[in-house]
Amino acid sequence: MVPLVARPVLFAAAEAVYDIDAGVAVGSFIAVLLLFSVPVTLLGCVSPFAIKLALRGLENAGQTVGGLYAVSTFGSIIGTFAPVLYLIPEAGTALTFLIFAGFLLVVGLVGLFMSARGAALRLAWMPFVLAIFAALILGNTQRPVPAGYRLLYATDSAYNYIQIVEDANGYRYLWLNEGQGIHSQYHPTDYYYRRTWGLFLAGPYFNPGFTPDQMGPVALVGLAGGTIARQHSAVYGPIPIDGIEIDGDIVAASRRYLGMDLPNLNTIVGDARYEFRQLEGPYSMVGLDAYRVPMCLQLTTVEFFEEVRERLAEDGVVVINVGRTPDDRRLEEAIARTLLEVFPSVHRIDVPDSLNTILVATRQPTDPANLAANRARLDPVPHPLLAEVLTDAVAGQRPITPSDLVFTDDRAPVETLINDMTLQYLLNGNIEELRP
Repeated sequence: MVPLVARPVLFAAAEAVYDIDAGVAVGSFIAVLLLFSVPVTLLGCVSPFAIKLALRGLENAGQTVGGLYAVSTFGSIIGTFAPVLYLIPEAGTALTFLIFAGFLLVVGLVGLFMSARGAALRLAWMPFVLAIFAALILGNTQRPVPAGYRLLYATDSAYNYIQIVEDANGYRYLWLNEGQGIHSQYHPTDYYYRRTWGLFLAGPYFNPGFTPDQMGPVALVGLAGGTIARQHSAVYGPIPIDGIEIDGDIVAASRRYLGMDLPNLNTIVGDARYEFRQLEGPYSMVGLDAYRVPMCLQLTTVEFFEEVRERLAEDGVVVINVGRTPDDRRLEEAIARTLLEVFPSVHRIDVPDSLNTILVATRQPTDPANLAANRARLDPVPHPLLAEVLTDAVAGQRPITPSDLVFTDDRAPVETLINDMTLQYLLNGNIEELRP
């Protein structure tokens, strides 16, 4: 019953996250905690009760207990690997819950039938009623679509709950999981949305005297719906772009709904760091947009940035999208400090009307003033999208203030830092700033 009873509660929680209603979100969390505490507690009683039933004497206690725990361990292995490797990718999270729940129900009813046939027959209605409830409840969307948006696509992948929605002006958005962040945006004729993706175009212009004709191949880690790739192709034409995305379902949906069918885009589905190691370069830009929660720890370290540097051209840059709060830039400052262990210069651009910062690290020593100088020298800028981006980038430039914290493969306390930043942000009463 739990996945079915929890569905309306989770639906309310999703609405609360989108509307930033802390009371409903906390109440939903407590409700789900209570719902799951019942079956978890009951399942915890199975092994000791089974041992009690199976014991016939102390002389065989070791063999009996060992045999039951062998079965238990085998079940744990199946329960660990089957959902991750097969059931969730093929059936989705909700149906995976019901498959395991149904298996437990069948085992219980068969055991009851063998020991008390009358009691089992009196409970034979349960599977049918649960099947009806499942069909009625699980047929609805897992997360509500706010007013003013039309749902185009929704699916439950191995990594995310994916939604693609469209607003009244024809703009399409990729939402993942809680739906608080926009992971990609698409419009057939408009390419600049004054969000993080466009500012990746500004990275190479921190090099002195950089011109559009110098732009070479690009690598993108965290491709999502391909917004950055489309923007670069619009400005520079069919330059080679390698894009890495771990979620194949996002790639499939983006090709269908977000125009991610660029002939110059080589889409690679797999783990970011492993797949990046297979690339050769050299690249004019490596863009990292895989830093949304949960943070990809392995993409924040000195060792990874050394791998990036090896694949950059002499005037290459690495451009990173990093989250922050208005008064807490600890994550941004730590990543900047880590970059400075590998690159001679790091620059900062604050994204307008956002809690995001773009960090740009250059392979050769560069001056922050190069960006404004290149913008002025290129006037008129050959492409209107590039002109808007460079104007916003110059306006958003801020001094870099690296911290003393350096992330390494051995020690990268990124999650601890993010959790503390989030708690401080919420406890300081800033939640209103997140309302859409």
